[in-house]
Amino acid sequence: MQQTLAHDYNLAPHAATRPALEVNQLSAGYPSDRYAVENLSFTVQRGERVAIIGPNGAGKSTMFKAIVGLIPFTHGEISIHGEDCRTSHSMVGYVPQHEAIDWSFPVTVTDVVMMGRTRQIGWFRLPGSNDRVAVHDILEMLGLSHLAKRQIGELSGGQKRRVFIARALAQQTDILLMDEPFTGVDSTAEQEIMAVLDVLTEQNITILLATHNMNRAAEHFGSMLLMNRCNMAYGPPSEVLKPEVLRQAYSSAVRVVQDGTETLIIADEHGHAHGLD
Repeated sequence: MQQTLAHDYNLAPHAATRPALEVNQLSAGYPSDRYAVENLSFTVQRGERVAIIGPNGAGKSTMFKAIVGLIPFTHGEISIHGEDCRTSHSMVGYVPQHEAIDWSFPVTVTDVVMMGRTRQIGWFRLPGSNDRVAVHDILEMLGLSHLAKRQIGELSGGQKRRVFIARALAQQTDILLMDEPFTGVDSTAEQEIMAVLDVLTEQNITILLATHNMNRAAEHFGSMLLMNRCNMAYGPPSEVLKPEVLRQAYSSAVRVVQDGTETLIIADEHGHAHGLD
């Protein structure tokens, strides 16, 4: 995974100096019940890697879908490189939860990644040589070129996640949203995915990744956003993973035990937060 990912768009001069993502007072979801996300605000700088944590139902998936335009938001603002997200969705790649994808659909790995090139190819047009080269380079970079002709449903869990990361990157995006990519994969697949994220971070790609594993988040991410519909805490892991903050976010679903070495043990049956060792 030594290859460099080339982008085929240029940011406006002012955008290059703006944060990659700004969310301001965002409310999204279904107001007939209550918003899944309400008054959420945070800012992510270019090239930053942020872990999104919180209990089930905290609104993590809703937030991602609002950012990429899959659902409308009712209040607030989302800007991408200083531009309204409604006009800049193409700058954001999205890897949905594993359960949200129909893995039985008969397409190859190359087909899946090429789907990310739709904006460049245009509707009802065939991929050109530039598109084929772009897909080949991305598969090579992510260590997937040997699987190019395999059916997507035949792959392991970790390989499938990497293919969908490749599809998101094929958009020529520099912001990547990943919703629970580690769920249901073994430790080897986790390491492979983290190796991919390290490569992308070296290329200054901004990454937001939702996870329930606080240990992994604290070890591999410089910033964490703890949310439960709204922003409960945002910053370095040392500032977010505090007993009083976690109790407020997880309520009765979490039990925090702290010993003399400041080890946090998270016992959670409903919010699915994992331990921090």
